[in-house]
Amino acid sequence: MKHLYWFLCCLVLYYACGSRPENPGPRVVNSLEIEHLMEDSLLNVRALEVDKGGTGVFATSRGQIGFIYVSKYLDLDYNNKETLECDILHELNFNKDSIPNFRVVAKTTKRVFALSIGNPAVIFSPSEDQLDYWPIVYQEHHEKVFYDSMAFWNDMEGIAIGDPTETCMSIIITRDGGNSWKKIPCDQLPAAVEGEAAFAASDSNIAIVDDHTWVATGGKASRILYSSDKGETWEVFDTPIIQGQATNGMYSIDFYDKDNGFAIGGDYTKAADSSANKIRTKDGGKTWEIVAENKSPGYRSCVQYVPNGNAQELVAVGFKGVDYSNDAGNTWKHLSDEGYYTIRFVDDSTAYAAGRGRISKLTFRN
Repeated sequence: MKHLYWFLCCLVLYYACGSRPENPGPRVVNSLEIEHLMEDSLLNVRALEVDKGGTGVFATSRGQIGFIYVSKYLDLDYNNKETLECDILHELNFNKDSIPNFRVVAKTTKRVFALSIGNPAVIFSPSEDQLDYWPIVYQEHHEKVFYDSMAFWNDMEGIAIGDPTETCMSIIITRDGGNSWKKIPCDQLPAAVEGEAAFAASDSNIAIVDDHTWVATGGKASRILYSSDKGETWEVFDTPIIQGQATNGMYSIDFYDKDNGFAIGGDYTKAADSSANKIRTKDGGKTWEIVAENKSPGYRSCVQYVPNGNAQELVAVGFKGVDYSNDAGNTWKHLSDEGYYTIRFVDDSTAYAAGRGRISKLTFRN
């Protein structure tokens, strides 16, 4: 009996240890399943956000705000069923000459914000219990005003960035849940370089991890504005990404944690050009290195880390398709020619993507 006991113990240990691979390696995505949630030839979406519960909000170039959500219904057999819905639920009523062009949208646990480009730049946001009424919470008049991206640190504090109207990038901040916004004076920000701006291509020029904030600029200079204290103080870091022309630079940035970040862009007028259009940092944005030099993908307008991917898995989208990396951007696999402007993940296998003519659910398969 004693020998049998020790034999069983050894057998359990053998299978327990032997069943674990020494190095399982990174996940490999081999295919992409695309389900179009909304298709319309007039649809043009660069502003998309998803919360932790999987609800998405988007805004269009025609002043429309919509949501992606799960609805439940009873089928003929009286079983509870779920379906993914994508609807435009609100359309701001303006005359045809002043319809807001939304390139920016943000969502807290309590409110939604939509920011228009151009002059005047306007932030619309409903109160928590009045989704049908979208009052203006910020407005800025200037011939050069052009806002590109917005993000929130928490329900009370948020930031939006735009092109320079004076000698610095435009940065506005709220500390009261979005009820009011204040523009940071240029004497409290790094001076902009001649021709430096940002791209309102995918609402992903800002990355936030805890209190850390990174802002990606582009154009004739493409740099990182960095704050470690939720926008109270700022410093600037250079990058090696392609720059020097108005259409060059970073179009999108994302950070997996406070150290690991990735930026992508290039030149949208030369979409196949992959020279110096993908860069990576491992020290919180202080220094950057070019990766996949002269290798696909070329120009892409949005990059996002895959959740739970250990800073190894990335997905990039643009009007030339969808690409995936499982080695921190060193190599890429082209998954689809379907064009999108922006993408946000629901979980490590599911994302919503939007662009011209469509909003889609993307499922990444091993």
